[in-house]
Amino acid sequence: MGRMPSMTALLGMVALAGYQNRDKLAEMLKGVGASSPTTEGGQSGLGGLLGNLGGMLSGAGGTAGAGDMVNKGLSELLDSFKENGQGDTAQSWINQGPNKEISSPQLKQAIGSDVLATLEQQTGLSQQELLARLSRDLPSAVDKYTPDGRLLGA
Repeated sequence: MGRMPSMTALLGMVALAGYQNRDKLAEMLKGVGASSPTTEGGQSGLGGLLGNLGGMLSGAGGTAGAGDMVNKGLSELLDSFKENGQGDTAQSWINQGPNKEISSPQLKQAIGSDVLATLEQQTGLSQQELLARLSRDLPSAVDKYTPDGRLLGA
């Protein structure tokens, strides 16, 4: 597994469900490791995918509450964007005011090929679909999780 497991989990959640399902995501994260009902194909559906993503967090230093995971993921995301030339864009999502858009190629550069490959494997979505969803939903998700221009609880 590559670096920044909290960021990878956060991006996976945004790509899978979008910010509009954030309350359900928090409940699912609380249940990571609890058994979930399976679908006809033996898959555990969205909960299983999130469980896999949440499992990355467990392997990286114990289970964390949903809020802690989101804050750590956002911090890692901002660091990654800064390191890869997209810091101003990510900061616009955190700061009050309009959010800058990000193109799929810019997003791929900012999160890195290793994280994108992990997301593809964990979610079953193609890299193109992941990038399309994230470039559309990530700015508003980060904006909502950073009221008053700062991380929740910071």
